[in-house]
Amino acid sequence: MFCNGTLTRFGNIQMCPSSGILNYGQGLFEGLKAYRKEDEGILLFRTEENALRMKVGADRMCMPSPTVDQFIDAVKKTVLANKRWVPPHGRGSLYIRPLLMGTGRNLEVKPSSEYTFLVYASPVGNGLKGVLNLMVEDNVHRATPGGTGGIKAVTNYSPIYKPLTEAKAKGFSDLLYLDALTGSNIEECSGCNIFILKGNVISTPTTHGTILPGITRKSIMEIASGFGYQVEERAIPIKEVFDAEEVFCTGTAMIVKSVASITYQGKRIEYKLGAETLAQKLHATLTGIQTGVIEDKLGWTMVID
Repeated sequence: MFCNGTLTRFGNIQMCPSSGILNYGQGLFEGLKAYRKEDEGILLFRTEENALRMKVGADRMCMPSPTVDQFIDAVKKTVLANKRWVPPHGRGSLYIRPLLMGTGRNLEVKPSSEYTFLVYASPVGNGLKGVLNLMVEDNVHRATPGGTGGIKAVTNYSPIYKPLTEAKAKGFSDLLYLDALTGSNIEECSGCNIFILKGNVISTPTTHGTILPGITRKSIMEIASGFGYQVEERAIPIKEVFDAEEVFCTGTAMIVKSVASITYQGKRIEYKLGAETLAQKLHATLTGIQTGVIEDKLGWTMVID
């Protein structure tokens, strides 16, 4: 069990060189945002979902986790202590990063004896600019069955830095990874989920342990269903991106972003863009709820003061 935490000024933290996080990567993180309303109030979005996802990840990584109430309380206190850094309405948000780390001394390959849960925050702008141009990565896999692709383990991200850096050097925004077993189904990008649209059907890969169950992903699925679209979670063969009408990605940083093109084995496929796209409609609706412009009839937001 975690004791009650304390607020401290942002700064470096001391850690033993033999700690579990430094030697064996025993750590998890979450990402969420606080938004400024038009009346200057501050809203959090689906914070309980982040708390529950951390608990799932902690169980997989053999770590204790804060209770849902402790998680939410820590987030609220951090935001309120930094409320002057929450950007004005419509001009960004306060990004919040909870961290759970094995910090006990440990030279053996085993769970840490001590753990630290902390939360820090930073103001950010309105997500990533522009549209996405993706390249399919068919040599490196982001995750494998039985691994940790379905949780926000700190070790999930740096292994894809090399192919991602190479892709960006060629002018691509991000990589789209294929499943490790067959190499024929799309999974997700480096830090976001993906959707394809054909007619009235929206499809996204099933989260079966190698794909992170994104909270923005979950929210977009619910909103799209409310718009009357048929939303499917299933295996999506890479060949299906060739005739998709629209493709978009979702994540905490980008919210919803249109994909302009996908390049696979030298073939480039382009997709519908612009103000009339479903991606733009979903983005406007979700950000409207997050910032209090649209009434939250789903109970997703929390006012803090």
